[in-house]
Amino acid sequence: MLATKENTTKLSIFAVSLLILMKVAASIVTGSIAIRADAVHSAIDLFGVIIGYIGIRIAGKPPDERHPFGHGKAENIAGVVIAGLIFIAAGAIAYEAVKRLIVGGTIELVTIGIYVTAAAIAINGIVSWYALRVARSTDSLALEAIARDMFADVLSSCAVLVGLILVRLTGLSILDPIVALLVAIIIARTAYLTMKKSFGGLMDTKLPEFEEGVIRSCILEHSGEVVAFHELRTRKAGSQRYIDLHLVMPKNASVEEAHRMCDHLEQDIENRLHYTSITIHVEPCTIECEQCSVSCILRKRSL
Repeated sequence: MLATKENTTKLSIFAVSLLILMKVAASIVTGSIAIRADAVHSAIDLFGVIIGYIGIRIAGKPPDERHPFGHGKAENIAGVVIAGLIFIAAGAIAYEAVKRLIVGGTIELVTIGIYVTAAAIAINGIVSWYALRVARSTDSLALEAIARDMFADVLSSCAVLVGLILVRLTGLSILDPIVALLVAIIIARTAYLTMKKSFGGLMDTKLPEFEEGVIRSCILEHSGEVVAFHELRTRKAGSQRYIDLHLVMPKNASVEEAHRMCDHLEQDIENRLHYTSITIHVEPCTIECEQCSVSCILRKRSL
């Protein structure tokens, strides 16, 4: 899993570096502020990808004496840093666009800009799609942040392409900085979404309701052996999920039976929610319970 994430990140670094060279050359030739803004976004993307790569490497380290729960939150930290860089990119692009609107300017060799931007969209689109696919299969927050950042670059490049085509058709160079402002808004939205998801792990936000529903379902499948459960708590660090709960077993159940049930539940949950660490506190039921579906010796004696 770690090797796959690292290789995908290396591919992203190569792709973004190539895009930077293409966009910088095109912005110099055409004088387009929108292409320059897109190049700035790609340059910040490169820093983000490198930070994401470092985060993935650190998160992949096994638990040690100082970090008994592992290093998974390194991916969350990397995601927050990447989101911050995306915000900076949005601000830089907006500044350049407003400056061009005030000062004015012309665009030359628009056709070259159109071809370069279209090629950048194709390259970035393929790599970001692949990175997002790997991020979802490995549940990597850092890689997902990288993929979202690159996809935002795809959207911004699409906006630039539309702007260049409009300039080519109408001859109105003012459309170029207007499109750049639109690009800045798109990028800022991506930064917000990335920041929100990454902070969730740092603040120990509980798992999504769907995943907690999976946990409950695994336990309720054993309603004939388990009396009840409560105090369910969940959180996530990077791709690692942490779950702890109190499991109520029949009062006459042996230690071996309780242990076997805990092992079974842990394996069942792990099969449905990968990268999961589970802590179960077992406690006995009381024979005073009036609505118990579990058949136990003590309850039979009390009836």
